Formats: sequence, structure tokens, C-alpha cells
Amino acid sequence: MTDAGVAPPLDAGPVEDAIRARVLSKLRPRIVLYCFALFLVNYLDRVNVGFAALHMNKDLGLSATAYGFGAGIFFLGYVLFEIPSNMIMHRVGPRRWIARIMVSWGLISCGMAAVRGETSFYLMRFLLGLAEAGFVPGVLLYLTYWYPARDRAKATAGFMTATVLSSVLGAPLSGWILSAEPNWFGLAAWQWLFILEGAPAVILGIVTYFYLVDRPQDGRWLDREERDWLTARLAAEERAVGVAGSHEFRAIFRDPRVWLLTLVYMFNAFALYGVVLWLPQIVRSIGGLTDLQTGAVTAIPFVFAALGLVAVARSSDRTGERKLHTAASAVWGGVFLAASALAPSPLTSLLLLCAAAFGIWAVLGVFWALPTQFLTGSAAAGGLAMINGLAQVSGFSGPYLVGWIRDTTHSFTPALLALSLGPVIAGLLCLALPARRGDPLAPAAQSEGSAGAES
Repeated sequence: MTDAGVAPPLDAGPVEDAIRARVLSKLRPRIVLYCFALFLVNYLDRVNVGFAALHMNKDLGLSATAYGFGAGIFFLGYVLFEIPSNMIMHRVGPRRWIARIMVSWGLISCGMAAVRGETSFYLMRFLLGLAEAGFVPGVLLYLTYWYPARDRAKATAGFMTATVLSSVLGAPLSGWILSAEPNWFGLAAWQWLFILEGAPAVILGIVTYFYLVDRPQDGRWLDREERDWLTARLAAEERAVGVAGSHEFRAIFRDPRVWLLTLVYMFNAFALYGVVLWLPQIVRSIGGLTDLQTGAVTAIPFVFAALGLVAVARSSDRTGERKLHTAASAVWGGVFLAASALAPSPLTSLLLLCAAAFGIWAVLGVFWALPTQFLTGSAAAGGLAMINGLAQVSGFSGPYLVGWIRDTTHSFTPALLALSLGPVIAGLLCLALPARRGDPLAPAAQSEGSAGAES
């Protein structure tokens, strides 16, 4: 073991490099691409309420504050069940538990069509949060079962790209459903939006039960040499992290790095969810846009968000550096979000918002490579869930704050300025992460990733 507390490289020679390349070429479509498709549906069901609100709020008589509260209360349910959900998955296996999560959230998402007022809106959003809890940290944990540390940021970014492409694809789709105004069985367009976009989760949940493979040793689509290399590689890394970091569940509550990373993710998510759940209405406030046009314009910033996710993750995997990539991306996003609020014209504001999205979403890919550098086993299962779960408090506070400011000032400008503080604070907090010699978060511990990492 090196003095930085990580396993010695197992892939130092040309033969090992060739095996690694073969393994990664099979993991991308079988693991990352499939999880990406699941998250695409998941995130669309989580945020499509932003488009439904274009008509739903009027039909149900919801004020901006009431909508913001209902949009955000999803995350309170999410927080309550996040850690228990991931601990259950760690015991029963990803295949069964992820399938259960998908079927339950799909059914509740379809049930959003039945809301009749503020109370039922709040209740269904809360239940949707309970149902979805554990999906994201569950998949993040699942990726650690298959991907060596040096390749994990790109794998995570590939999965997280769904958060932006769901908006790139879902925004025009949602706009089209609303503009088509289906009136089947007496249901309004926004009700059909929930049904049509929730049903795929149920179908994919059933497919997941039969498709996913829990661990590499069960992956029959890898040949014996590939399985042996991958299991040996992951086992060596787990032993190294277990020595240098934490592997027991209760240890996460004593580790200040877990709490600091929770705050980093929380403050960045404050802006992320505030933008996502209000962007269609921000775009509509420009004036003169149809539902379809609103959907098309709303999709533009998310294209840049996807570029940020991929570009920063590739840079991080290539250099082996995680902390500065995360911090710089967050600060970049906050600064440009503030600039977009003060822009002199709608076009300039949109361009600056694209730059902000590049940074805010870039955090998602590289950030999740940080906790798995010092957490493994049940500590990883609980730690990932704790970080993601507690950080979702921002998913409640961000949208609610925007609604309250909008009702108070009748403007989105001060709301965007308030949101912009989140990523800046996140970046500064990230810089405070320890980087002592012998600490898994130190750059020296990541030197393996910079040696021969894929470009």
C-alpha cells in the first residue's frame, strides 16, 4: 500500500490496460447507459411539475408561494427515507430495490393527475419524494460496485447527465403535450402530462428486476479474465479505503468530511432545484411564447449543463484532482447565475444562464467521486444517502424561496440573486476539505487516476 493509503495500481502494464479497456467498453452500455435511461425518467417525473404548473396553478388556484411549497415538499419526503432506503438496498441488492423504487414512484407520479387543490398537491408531492428516496444514492453506490475509483467520475457524470438531458428532451415534450391539449376522458393536458411521463417508470421498473446484475462476479456478459480483473481491482481498493477511511455505518456521523460534503452539495442544490422547478415560468415571463416555444427555450441552458458535466468530469479523471474541480465549477455557476439576474436583456440573461448551468451541473459529476475516496461498505451506503438526502433540504428551500420572493416583489431578479449565493458558498466550503498527507482526499492519493487515465 502507498503512503497515501490507496491500493497499488493493478493496471500498470499493457496487458492489464487492455483488460481494463475491454471491461470499460462493456460497462458503459450495460451499466451506465441503462442507469442513465432510468435517471432520465426519474428526473423528468421529479421536475415535470414545473411545466404542469403553467396550467395547473390556474386550474387549482395555486399561488406562487403555494406552488413553491408543494414543489419543494417533495424533498422533505425524500430526506426522511433516503438513508433507510439505501441501507435496505445494501442488504437486499440493487436489482430488487431499484425496481421497487421505480414502480412505486411511477404509480404515484401518474397519481399526480388526481390532485384537486393545495392539500392534495402537497400530499402527492410528499409521497412522490418518499417513493423516489434512495434511487440516486442507490445508483451511485451501485456504480462503486462496478467501477474502479480512477474511472468513477466519468461513470457518475454519464449517469448524472440524465438530469440535464431529461430537461433537454423533456422540456419540448412537456411543452408539446400541453400545446396538444389532449382531452381524453375529461382530463386536462397537465393531467395527461403526469400520466404519460409517469407510466414509463412503471414499465422500466419491471424490466430492471430482470435486467440488472448486482455484482461483477455475477456478470456473465464479462468473460472470466475480465471478471477476475475487475473483482480483484475493486477488492483491493475497498481494502485500501477501509484502512485509510471508514467502512462502518455509524462512522459517517463522526466524520466531519461527510458533514462538510453534505453542506457543499446542499448549497449547490439550492440553486439547481430553484432554477429547474421555476425555469419554465421564468422563461414564460419573458412574454409572447407559446407552450411549445417555452419548452424549446427552456431546454437550451440544459444543453450547456450537459457539456459542463462531461467536460469537467473528464478533466477530473484525467488529472486525478477532485476538490478544486468541484469548487471552481460551483463558484463559476454562482457568479454567472447572479450575472444572469442583472442582465440588461432577455437574450443576454439566457446566455449567462447557460454559462451558470455549465458550472452548477458540472459539480454533480465530479463531486460524487469525493466521498467514495474515504467511505466503503455500509459507510458508503449510508454516507452517500446521508449526503444526498440531507442536501435535498435545499430542494425544498430553493423553490419555496423563489415563490415567496416572486409573490413579494413580483420579479424573478431578486430570487435569482438569492439562489446565486448557494453555489458560491458551496465552492468555498469545498476548499475547506482536508488535504493532509495520508488523507484519501489528498491529491497524492489520486495520483493513480492521473497515470494513464482515459482522455
